[in-house]
This record gives sequence, C-alpha cells and structure tokens, in this order.
Amino acid sequence: MPGYELWSDHERKEVNEVLETGILMRYGFDGPRKGIWKSKELEAAINQRFGCQYSQLVSSGTAALTTAMSALGIGYGDEVITPAFTFVASFEAILSVGAEPVLVDVDETLTLNPEAVRKAITPRTKAIMPVHMCGSMADMDALQALCKEHHLLLLEDACQSIGGTYKGRSLGTIGDAGTFSFDFVKTMTCAEGGVVMTNNADVYTKCDGYSDHGHDHLGADRGADLHPFIGYNFRISELHSAVGLAQIKRLDEFLSIQKKNHGLLKSYLQQVPEISFRRIPDPAGDSCSFLCWFLPDENKTRAVVNELKAQGILAGNFYWFDNNWHYIRKWDHLKQAITLNALSPELKARVTEQANKEFAASDAIMSRCICTSISLLWTEEQIREKGEKLVEVIRKVLGA
Repeated sequence: MPGYELWSDHERKEVNEVLETGILMRYGFDGPRKGIWKSKELEAAINQRFGCQYSQLVSSGTAALTTAMSALGIGYGDEVITPAFTFVASFEAILSVGAEPVLVDVDETLTLNPEAVRKAITPRTKAIMPVHMCGSMADMDALQALCKEHHLLLLEDACQSIGGTYKGRSLGTIGDAGTFSFDFVKTMTCAEGGVVMTNNADVYTKCDGYSDHGHDHLGADRGADLHPFIGYNFRISELHSAVGLAQIKRLDEFLSIQKKNHGLLKSYLQQVPEISFRRIPDPAGDSCSFLCWFLPDENKTRAVVNELKAQGILAGNFYWFDNNWHYIRKWDHLKQAITLNALSPELKARVTEQANKEFAASDAIMSRCICTSISLLWTEEQIREKGEKLVEVIRKVLGA
C-alpha cells in the first residue's frame, strides 16, 4: 500500500535540493531559497493530477480536516454526520472546531450508509462527511443528492483513498472540499502532511490564511501581511513537500502495482464460496490499497483471526471490529468525552449521547470483515504463498 515501500533516489533528490538551500520553511526567504519552492510545486502538481482548481498543503490529514471545516464555516452548534468506521482524526477534527460529530452506520461499502445519513439529518446538520475508507469510496451520488435536498455541505475525508476515483472524478475533489493525508503509511507520503482540495476560490483563500496564523499572503513579505481572521499554525515544511513532490510523480506507478497485487490476491480468496467482498460503488475507481472480505458470521471470523494469529500470519490482516483506532466499539475516550481541555457541558452531553448509541447494523458488518493491506513489494510468488495460506486457514476453520 504505502509509497514509503518504494523509497528511492527520486525522493532523495528532491529533499537534497531543499537541504542545499537551507530554507526549510515554505513561506518567505525568497532570495536564499534560490527559486526552490517545493510546496508551491507540489500544490500545482496536486491540482493537475487530481483535477481540482485549488489545493492548500498543511501539516497532516487531521489539520486538513480542521482547516477545511473552518474555511467552510463549520463550528459551534453545527452537526457533522460521519461514519462509525473511520480513523479517530475524523471526529477529532470535528470537535476541534466546536462542532458535534454525529456518527451513523456504515453498509457493506464500509462507508456511510445513505439511508442512515438521511435519518440522522436534523435542523442543526451543517455537513455530511463521508470517509472513503481502505482505498474505496462512498456512494457519492446518494450523498450528493442528500446534500442538495437538505442544503448541506459535502466534505470528503479521502485521507485513505489517494488515487481513488468515482465515475472519473478523483475522490476528494467531488464535494465542497476534500482532504488527503500524506502520513508515512499512505499511498503517497510526505512522511507527515495533508492537503485541502477545493474548486471554490473563497474556501481556498480561507484555507491559505487559516493554516498560517491568518496571514493573507498579499504583502511583499510576511511582515507586510494583514490578518483578516484568526488562524493557526498548520504549515507543512519544504522538506515534507519535497518528499511528496517525488511521490506524486510516482503515484501511477504505485497504483498500477497495487491494483495488480490486489487482483492476484483476490483470485485466491474467490476460491472460497463462503467469502464475500466489500461492495464498491464504482469498481473502476478502487485504489486497491486494501482487499476487504467477509466471512459468514462473527464467530467464524474471530476463529479465522485467531488461527492467523496462532500461525504467526495475522500481520497485514486487519480485524477492525476490535481495533482501537478505527471503529466506534473501542472509542472509550470518545464515549466518555475525555478531553484535556473542558468541553462546554452542552457539547460534552451531545458527544457522549452520540458515541453511546447502538450501531447494530455496523456491528453486523464489521464483526465479519477482515481487510488485507496490499503491499507494493510482494512478488507473484509471495502473493501465491499468502493467498494459499489464507485459503488453507479459512477452510480449516470452516471445515470446508
């Protein structure tokens, strides 16, 4: 899955160009940097590769979500609908702007169930935030229709689906804004970093300022900038952008390998009649970073997981139902609204209410699901060995 697996001289070259100037900050120092503007160059490359008009690099995917929500005017009193299966950063970012995360069930796409979203919409709902988990996509037609019907914002958390598409459009560029994470284990990496993408000039201008202490970036130098609003320091560095610049040039290479390895591994699991696979709204747009599959029930799935563990081959096969970072079931800190800084009593009550709801529909799906991470380094022989071993374990447990 991750671009770090194929680290090369391409990344070293871009980083060394920054090191040679000694200017590691993305803004200012125009003379000493000798024309080296890696962040600007990467933003232009993002616009071109993913088909958006504007992009703003930031320090992480979490910072990208926070920046995007602030630029979209999401805050106090607003509800943001997002799935119960996601990464903790999704609800962290919502809370960071003072809004309320409204968690709803997923379906067998492993993303937002549009009918669950419809039932969760209230007069306080400001935005729907699908999370394109594990390389694939939400049902964007259905979610766009809901946003249009109820006059809601659509913010895509595409942090796990770089390179995925929906009906020819890049995930993250379909809504009012979208985000990627470029952390170390994403399909393309900056080591740490993220980006907000949008086709709205006003949203972009606000992201540009918000991520750099409110600077309007209109002065001849930073000291001449005005500050139309309060912002924060979510800047990316030139070193991180340099890594990303090399990686985005190799993204199609990564995706090609990923899709080939995904298809080969799936061909082995398809030999087991009891296995089904996640539903993908647009199969041609799957980035194929994970192969997600289902067994008939929770007991059989747990038995397979335990057997994989016993044989020392569980690594790379994720049982999200028991995962601390990705599924509501284990988010005790959210269920108790444990924060270092005090939340308003109203928000704390609403958060605990939301997080302690029943998610029976999601449980029924996630308890049967295993997702296998796809490596770019696998040889065909290794894929054969992995596939045959997985099938052997599954058939042993199922008694097939």
